[in-house]
Amino acid sequence: MGIKQMSVSEQVMNETAGGEDSSFALDVLNQLEAEVLSTVFARLAQLEHQTTARVLEAFTTHGVGEQHFYSVSGYAHDDLGRAVTDKVFAHALQAEAALVRPHFVSGTHAIATALRGMVQAGQTIVSVTGAPYDTLEEVIGLRGESSQSLKAWGVDFKTTSVFDEESPELGVDLARLDKAKIEQADVIYIQRSRGYALRPALLIQDIEAIIAYCREINPNVPVFVDNCYGEFTEANEPTSVGADLIAGSLIKNPGAGIVPTGGYLAGKARWVERCADALTAPGIGAEGGYMFHLTPSILQGLFMAPHAVSQSLKGMALAAAVFEKSGYTTTPSYDAIRGDIIQVLLMHAPEEQVRFCQVLQANSPIDSHVMPVAADIPGYADKVVMAGGTFVQGSTQELSADGPLREPYPVFLQGGLSYAHIKLVLARVLSSLKQG
Repeated sequence: MGIKQMSVSEQVMNETAGGEDSSFALDVLNQLEAEVLSTVFARLAQLEHQTTARVLEAFTTHGVGEQHFYSVSGYAHDDLGRAVTDKVFAHALQAEAALVRPHFVSGTHAIATALRGMVQAGQTIVSVTGAPYDTLEEVIGLRGESSQSLKAWGVDFKTTSVFDEESPELGVDLARLDKAKIEQADVIYIQRSRGYALRPALLIQDIEAIIAYCREINPNVPVFVDNCYGEFTEANEPTSVGADLIAGSLIKNPGAGIVPTGGYLAGKARWVERCADALTAPGIGAEGGYMFHLTPSILQGLFMAPHAVSQSLKGMALAAAVFEKSGYTTTPSYDAIRGDIIQVLLMHAPEEQVRFCQVLQANSPIDSHVMPVAADIPGYADKVVMAGGTFVQGSTQELSADGPLREPYPVFLQGGLSYAHIKLVLARVLSSLKQG
């Protein structure tokens, strides 16, 4: 059933005007749940069951016990917890091996480590999803003059794209890829999530098709997938359809809002081993590194991740439905199969972008008294407004919103540990936007 067929008031924004509280908006959201989202929510419940079953199997197969919760200090050789965490993550992410460490300071750091581990001077990385996420531009050397960028190390980075820049909503078109660039590639780079772009997130079936196409042209090329925001949004991970290596952040999906820092790499053992050398040093690799007593939190975060992701996906479906009904352009649609936990809502003006983030911040559990403003942020080319009163600073598995102040004025809404919280925030945002 299309969104225009919903028998919900066409005047959602008008009804939440004036000095009223958000009670009417909540009534509208309740009606949306009953009338158009029940099928979507049933599908998401089945997804949570599937991914939880695989994660539970990872824990039971590798015999996780209380003995794994104790850290070894110093060089941290023979840390049983660290070793079992790598095995459990590898199993849960359908990979041969994994490297899960609090030493990764962000998803960008994990991705940078992956790329440095996969290439050498004189080699070429080819992105088949166009320009990378903003924070990778300096890592690659597309912006800035860092002596530690891939460009400074003699690595070439080229782009082609399965998306039409002018009409990204049309989705994946393999015929758009530049075969000559793929032939030259020493590593294929795929960004699963949209980043600050309006193109859709890639689904597992899309990633599988892209990998197969690239290997028809360049049979032995290794494939790296930036998996940030995508873990557990579908029944399988990119490693199940041919990706050699994936990377992500523990303060996103796989940490469930519990893990305070860190990241992971997972994939073929040879690539994980090379990246472990890049993170620490040759000769140390994955065999050293104090875990700072975080092993229990990291494991608990992984166990809770399918549920936390399901809560987020339900909230993003609700956001898409109510904002589309309220006259905004949204992507993806409320009933779409999702490849990440991000919902894009196009505001009518930059003032609405900022206002959206201010209301979300005011209804966050942490720092609700803080007023977000647009500002220059390291790693981003445009002024950005960010909101998220999160228990873990910068966590995008917790409910947050941000966006660069450039047309078409997108709000990138993501995360949410509690569907009820997402719902309350959406009602208050709608009321506030109409009040102006």
